[in-house]
Amino acid sequence: MTDRKQFKLPDVGEGLTEAEIVKWHVQPGDQVEVNQTIVEIETAKAIVELPCPFEGVVAELLATEGDTIDVGIPIISVDVAAEGEEPPSAAAATPVSEPPAQPAALKEDMVPRVEEPGMVAPDKPKRQPVLVGYGVKPGATKRRPRKPSQAPAASAAPAAPPQAAPAAPPQPVREEPASHPQPVDKRTLAKPPVRKMAKDLGVDLSTLIGSGPRGSITREDVQAALTTAPAEAPAPSAATATAAAPGVREERIPVKGVRKAIATAMVSSAFTAPHVTEWLQVDVTRTMETTRRLRELPEFADVKVSPLLLVAKAVLTALRRNPGANSSWAEGESGAEIVVKHYVNLGIAAATPRGLLVPNVKDAQDLSLPGLAKALNELVETARAGKASPADLSGGTFTITNVGVFGVDTGTPIITPGEAAILAFGQVRDMPWVHEGELAIRKVTTLALSFDHRIIDGELGSRVLRDIGDMLEDPMRMLAWS
Repeated sequence: MTDRKQFKLPDVGEGLTEAEIVKWHVQPGDQVEVNQTIVEIETAKAIVELPCPFEGVVAELLATEGDTIDVGIPIISVDVAAEGEEPPSAAAATPVSEPPAQPAALKEDMVPRVEEPGMVAPDKPKRQPVLVGYGVKPGATKRRPRKPSQAPAASAAPAAPPQAAPAAPPQPVREEPASHPQPVDKRTLAKPPVRKMAKDLGVDLSTLIGSGPRGSITREDVQAALTTAPAEAPAPSAATATAAAPGVREERIPVKGVRKAIATAMVSSAFTAPHVTEWLQVDVTRTMETTRRLRELPEFADVKVSPLLLVAKAVLTALRRNPGANSSWAEGESGAEIVVKHYVNLGIAAATPRGLLVPNVKDAQDLSLPGLAKALNELVETARAGKASPADLSGGTFTITNVGVFGVDTGTPIITPGEAAILAFGQVRDMPWVHEGELAIRKVTTLALSFDHRIIDGELGSRVLRDIGDMLEDPMRMLAWS
């Protein structure tokens, strides 16, 4: 007796309502184990690998790749063994009848042995399920290879009762000769962010030779494929192909996943919080000199030091001096409230292949300057690699967006929902500037602070922006004000 169970799409983040099916790792008829990765999903915040909570045989995939599924909707069904019975195997799903009698030796050969991949030894405890969406390591589990003769039957009717077929006695389970390759897990080894990058750039992963662990393909392999084959351009992605097709004047790109979440959040913020933006040009010549000196210190030997580090430190100091700017607006049963945060979860806007993400450094106010530098580096690298977790992307209190890396002076940033202000840091460029009463060429940047006028009035907003500017003009003030 087998019991068919359905796995429903879980909420892997805080308040997740839907997710897109990115990649299935199993097919009907496959043997699965507890905690084996079965599917990759893309939420509004991150790409997450979901492990299977059951052990058994995949009966049916209830969603296809590219579908957007609501939380709580079944996405896969698995045939599991009833309590006290052996788990169903892929071979059991094949509609082949058993002869009335078989020699003992042959019967023994037909029984899958414990040493075979995907089997669980009777004397070993089974693994316990982990929190869905977390803690699953690639390669930690295995699945039973499917035999060519069984795959069609298992896919067509995994739970169908056996039919009589006396003319075709069952064959013992034996290894195929090396000259006959088995259709076992021919997927190219590559992490989800790498697959996403290759898809966006139109690179066929199956044509690449991986340089990573166990031959996996890395981001560098994908980039090398673009640079080493200039004569033959890579196949364009779907959106690019539509735009470049002869006679096509328009293209339509579905808005979903991160892009959908960004659009919803920006519209909500722009039409909920009354935005005010102020600008300030600052001579940051001393900040650039301080950045170069920090790079020479042994405390910063293993981290990347950029002007953004000192901007972040200046923001943290300014928020300590002006705590009202580190607040949020809350609507409660007793009316509206301003919630002042005595901690700073500092968000850094990062442009990634999946769109603009804003991961944040938790309790950034408690970090030393080297600790802050390391945290910022890890934060941005994780986001760009597509590994940022929902926890990394939620709970921010203040955001910095470094638009200067794109070669622009500044902009009018939209406040991250749930926060009171956001600072845009423009490019640093040489400009004529009056310094100590004389005209000189100095390093100058433009800062833009957007804030929620319900929480921050013009005086407070101007004071915060002026404090940040003064500290970037003379980094010694950070020591005096800390």
